[in-house]
Amino acid sequence: MNRVVAPGSLSGSFRAPASKSHAHRLLICAALGTAPVTIFCDTFSDDILATIDCLNAMGAQITHKESRISVTPVFANRQRIRLCKLFCRESGSTLRFLLPVLGALGLSGVFQMEGRLPERPLHPLDEVLTAHGLVIHREGSLLHVSGQLRSGHFSLPGDVSSQYLSGLLFALPLLDGDSTLEITGALQSASYFSMTQDAVLKSGIRFSKNGACLSIPGNQRYALPDGCSAEGDWSGAAFFLCAGALSPTGIFASGLNAQSGQADRAVLELLRAFGAEVQIQTDGILVRSAPLHGISIDAGPIPDLIPAVAAVAAVARGKTEIRNAARLRLKESDRLHTVAETLNALGAQAQELPDGLILTGRPQLSGGSADSFGDHRIAMLAAILAGGCKAPVTVLGAQCTSKSYPAFWQTLDALKGDPT
Repeated sequence: MNRVVAPGSLSGSFRAPASKSHAHRLLICAALGTAPVTIFCDTFSDDILATIDCLNAMGAQITHKESRISVTPVFANRQRIRLCKLFCRESGSTLRFLLPVLGALGLSGVFQMEGRLPERPLHPLDEVLTAHGLVIHREGSLLHVSGQLRSGHFSLPGDVSSQYLSGLLFALPLLDGDSTLEITGALQSASYFSMTQDAVLKSGIRFSKNGACLSIPGNQRYALPDGCSAEGDWSGAAFFLCAGALSPTGIFASGLNAQSGQADRAVLELLRAFGAEVQIQTDGILVRSAPLHGISIDAGPIPDLIPAVAAVAAVARGKTEIRNAARLRLKESDRLHTVAETLNALGAQAQELPDGLILTGRPQLSGGSADSFGDHRIAMLAAILAGGCKAPVTVLGAQCTSKSYPAFWQTLDALKGDPT
């Protein structure tokens, strides 16, 4: 599916979709509990549906109607599952979270990966799991897993993926013995691991921390409180907040927690640094254009924000330098390359570096055609860049936004365009 976006800025209001990062964690904690619970989530992206499908394959019974999700945990299903067929689609979170959990439950399964997911790293998580009892081997897009995960000492670097650490933190409390989880080196995306810690603590799981090492008692069971709700998603909302920075009348967002632990809440700080007007009001957040200038951005803590803020940098006066961003090459696309390609295709000026980008702003872009590269965040980048273009923007492969933001195009259509 291709979409043509008219040039000119957007204005109006929208409600943020539910955070898939938060929903993943709530679903896993609920599925590992001992009693049925209800979760409220108003957005069912492809990644969330992948987690629901995989948890059901592992023995949970999860159904949803409108925004209400009913979860009967895996331990309530006494029927022994011979082989789990786990369709994780393109969701790296689903795969990395549930791979250790599958081993903790002693289940055998086959993860079926799609898109670029088979190319994305699993090392050294796979090596650590193998050292503790799992048998893992890959056949193309299929990942075969069997064995029983054993308790003990687990050590992982913090600069590859915080999702590895989250997967182990979900799994280790279920094991018969006590475990330790040591994080070596600097922890990237620390707020995402904090979100996991918050979810498991909310579910009654106990662990203690001594510096970079977590001590996790075994033989625990989850007890997520009934009626939890997934927060609004700062990662998805960031695109329209950044579009607000290109709009004289502005864009108003509701459904976001200004005190959220989500890392991408930092988009507000970045927009202020660019020079945009940002107002946190009692019922939402307003972002409006003002004279914009380039800034320097450390992408380490906020890799998912880079495509969104690149749209602001493309029209901001001067240069924006994005550094510490090598991990962006391991996403649904090589995002250092595809962000640069998208910006340049639409008349911006972007230079790709080994671990970052240099973006030189122009007051108005030409518009044209941009490939999504099958990456939801690149498609959304191209769409909001129309706010700084003099001609329409055609987004090729626009359907990929369903991975994280199924209502993205409806929201875009609902926002009124300012006169060009």
